[in-house]
Amino acid sequence: TVPVMVDAGVGTASDACLTMEQGVDGILMNTALAEAADPVGMAHAMRLAAEAGRAAYLSGRMPRREVAVPSSPTGGMLQ
Repeated sequence: TVPVMVDAGVGTASDACLTMEQGVDGILMNTALAEAADPVGMAHAMRLAAEAGRAAYLSGRMPRREVAVPSSPTGGMLQ
């Protein structure tokens, strides 16, 4: 019931996506944008990543597995 915000360690869009996938409510960003070669482009990337991460969190991921399990049927395949 308490909003959780992340205020450090988010340096690029993939960090923002992963952070939002973990269920936080928001991210404060400054240095990642201010020190980017293209701050406007990085801000755009961060927005898209945050939206994607939040959507993934709300959608719920598949269960984690120790090993890969094929989801395609194996019957009827050529040997």
